[in-house]
Amino acid sequence: MGETKTEKASKTSWFTGLKAEFDKIIWPDKKSLTRQTIAVVAVSVVLGLIIAVIDVFIKYGVDALVNL
Repeated sequence: MGETKTEKASKTSWFTGLKAEFDKIIWPDKKSLTRQTIAVVAVSVVLGLIIAVIDVFIKYGVDALVNL
């Protein structure tokens, strides 16, 4: 069987690489973040309402079929 040797990276190089990747992140400005948050909340509420309405129709439909 072949032996493979894996070398562990030192913690300092790992943190250095992490910092380098973290510096590449482009953070959104406050206005953009607020708009996107509002959009996500609005879409979530609308989809929740749509699912609730569909659920009520299915419930009454199944109840009607069971009571035939």
